[in-house]
Amino acid sequence: MVNFGCVLTAMITPFGKDGGVNYEVAEKLAVYLADNGSDSIVVCGTTGESPTLSWDEEYQLFQVVQKAVAGKAKVLAGTGSNSTEEAITATQKAAKLGLDGSLQVVPYYNKPPQAGLHDHFKAIAKSCPDLPLMLYNVPGRTGQNLLPETVARLAEIPNIVAIKEATGDFDQVSQLRRLTPPEFAIYSGDDSFTLATLAIGGTGVVSVASHLVGAEIQQMIQAFEIGKTKAATEIHLKLFPLFKVLFCTANPIPLKAALQLQGWEVGSVRPPLCELPPELKQKVEDVLKGLSLI
Repeated sequence: MVNFGCVLTAMITPFGKDGGVNYEVAEKLAVYLADNGSDSIVVCGTTGESPTLSWDEEYQLFQVVQKAVAGKAKVLAGTGSNSTEEAITATQKAAKLGLDGSLQVVPYYNKPPQAGLHDHFKAIAKSCPDLPLMLYNVPGRTGQNLLPETVARLAEIPNIVAIKEATGDFDQVSQLRRLTPPEFAIYSGDDSFTLATLAIGGTGVVSVASHLVGAEIQQMIQAFEIGKTKAATEIHLKLFPLFKVLFCTANPIPLKAALQLQGWEVGSVRPPLCELPPELKQKVEDVLKGLSLI
């Protein structure tokens, strides 16, 4: 049984003043995450600004993070694409690096029907039979919902082992849990839904906020797992303002601003994303101060 752990951090990609990837800061950040609550690190997902990274930048990031956290945390590569052929090529290349898994987003923009989605993920899985895959369902970004019935069919493929479910639809999460085997892991794709997802059979979270409060999120999940639901709820409610403010505009704009406030030299976001406006930056700063994070 594949075990990615409970807290998976969707890591940002630091950039230098020249706009290039700052691999030195990426290495330091990955080590920090592994030492502060992250069981696994997802590299080059949405939070990592994958749409504006080149494949060469992504492969170098995979290797830098893998080396940095070896023996401390697992590494999943975001190698999905709206092109099945491109996703296969990228995933095969990542698999050769010996990474621990791959995150596969639902193809975006072209809106394939469920049969097309099934065949897309099946083809990727079959091309890398020894690499565990996590599906990533985020219809708010992709324009298409991967339905529980389709996920159930995909879960029959041995190396499709998990899903990052970011619909915010708990009826759908419940149906996912009903239709998939117990060992198939369901991760919340939104920090504010982690506790509720656990309550209906989820495993954990692919987190944004864990850059800042990874140990606390880990503590919340562990408390829930041993039946201390009141303690888990208290942590959730304490961190809830942070969960929400980090999505006051497009991710990862607020997160990068928060990390900069903490002193991390993560740089700006790449166009077409833009800087956080002053009024929203003030909101982020106020929440961080309220949680004694700065």
